[in-house]
Amino acid sequence: MAILPSISVSLDLDPQRHTAVLLRTPTISTPFGLHRISVKPQKIFGFKMDSREIEQTRMRLSTNFNSSSTLTTKASREPSGLTQELDSKLQAVPESESGCDLFKDMKHRFLSFKKNKYMEHIEHYEKLAQSQAPKFMVIACADSRVCPSAILGFQPGEAFTVRNVANLVPPFESGPSETNAALEFAVNSLEVENVLVIGHSCCGGIRALMSMEEEGDSSSFIRNWVVVGKNAKASTKAVASNLSFDQQCKHCEKESINRSLLNLLTYPWIEERVRKGILSIHGGYYDFVDCTFEKWTLDYEESNLKEANGGISVKDQLFWC
Repeated sequence: MAILPSISVSLDLDPQRHTAVLLRTPTISTPFGLHRISVKPQKIFGFKMDSREIEQTRMRLSTNFNSSSTLTTKASREPSGLTQELDSKLQAVPESESGCDLFKDMKHRFLSFKKNKYMEHIEHYEKLAQSQAPKFMVIACADSRVCPSAILGFQPGEAFTVRNVANLVPPFESGPSETNAALEFAVNSLEVENVLVIGHSCCGGIRALMSMEEEGDSSSFIRNWVVVGKNAKASTKAVASNLSFDQQCKHCEKESINRSLLNLLTYPWIEERVRKGILSIHGGYYDFVDCTFEKWTLDYEESNLKEANGGISVKDQLFWC
């Protein structure tokens, strides 16, 4: 509850005692409106005055109060302190209601999932509660338009998924990251049989990589991450320099996937499984402009991994449209 500094004042002239009495009625502002508190009258003059002096006093007080009322009105229009804070909270109500609507919709979707999928396949979900044995490890972009489960129909328990900016795989020597931590768990503990790196059209991370200056802000998290794709950028600049910037970005979106496949082979425990034929690594490209999907598999035997330019051979290329 905020108390406004303004005070409602009136002058009462007592004709019997010839004294001027000041009536002060403080006004308080609450969320429920304005309220006045009665206060016992106080004498502002402790001596008697004649009628002329009383009239002059009335005029002076009237003038002063009219002037101060303007200031009081202005102050009341510009609330401060607790009143200002209360106004801010009231203005935030529509946003909260909008957020509540979003979660109400999410609640309905969850309950629909529970009723139409979870309860209808309760035995499957009870098994998943005990353990998981996915066949796929998926590395996809964090872009909200690229959801592997929605695009490729992965069901719970089928794909162990990690998503990052531009679906990049850093090389082994880069040190720990969330992506290679997920790789280690998926390959060594879950023993997945396939690693699938999925890129996509109109990728903001690749665009940031392609437009990045050689010398830039070293404190930028985005810059320090997308620089993982610097070899893909260099390769794109070398073979597609005559293309428009948008076309170069599209080329780099696919080239960065192949570079990530090569980076996967820098992890000894991945390279060993690929060499033994118990793990396959694949690339995928989702174009959400025309809704097409390309898939290919790294040909380990044919790829010349010792070349400085990072040559790569692929097989089993598929195009879904």
